[in-house]
Amino acid sequence: MFRYFIYFSYDGAAYHGWQVQPNAVTVQQVMEEALAKLVRVPVPLVGAGRTDAGVNASCMVAHADFPNEVDVPQLIYKLNKILPPDIAVSNIRRVKDDAHARFDAVSRRYNYRVITAKSPFARRYACRVMPGVDFDAMNLAAEILYEYTDFTSFSKLHTDVKTNDCDVMQAEWSREGDYWVFTIKANRFLRNMVRAIVGTLIEVGRGKVSVERFREIIECKDRCKAGTSAPAQGLFLVDVEY
Repeated sequence: MFRYFIYFSYDGAAYHGWQVQPNAVTVQQVMEEALAKLVRVPVPLVGAGRTDAGVNASCMVAHADFPNEVDVPQLIYKLNKILPPDIAVSNIRRVKDDAHARFDAVSRRYNYRVITAKSPFARRYACRVMPGVDFDAMNLAAEILYEYTDFTSFSKLHTDVKTNDCDVMQAEWSREGDYWVFTIKANRFLRNMVRAIVGTLIEVGRGKVSVERFREIIECKDRCKAGTSAPAQGLFLVDVEY
């Protein structure tokens, strides 16, 4: 068998997340079906992570084992021809037989986009917040994330992970044209973690949660103490590093 890393992007609006699950269309399912049509054998994919329903990816990585070496340019061309318009393969590269898209990743980076003005062109890829949100306060709160590793307060309840520890390497809001973008980079992420952090930071920006209370929320290790998760459409997986 020959192992390859596949680099691709997708608009998550039509999918119930990345991972295959019963009674729902997922990105993994659609891509595996496309690969099986081309290779004529099942080709399971192992992703670098799993995104929730409605979440987007401008750079996702998955590994796959093929029975023979592949013509990379031809495979990219044929995959993009049969995949739906909301999934696009950008690169495929041969890797070592034991390379692992998930376990070998040293970091993942997400962006969350918000906008303070109504825009018909932003509604699918950003969350609208009311004008007057204090992004300086949100950045002060975001800096607190560097001081902790246990993010139970921002994790979906009753997951099957063994630890809620993550090493946050970057967490900051920046202005990009009409948008404010929250960039967060860590070695790993818990389910719903980024959206829960963003939702709580927005509460800080609205003055409903103080910066010091944000610290207390982390220390509580209780999801019920944090804010409501931000909507899925504003979230993008933008990079996976190996």
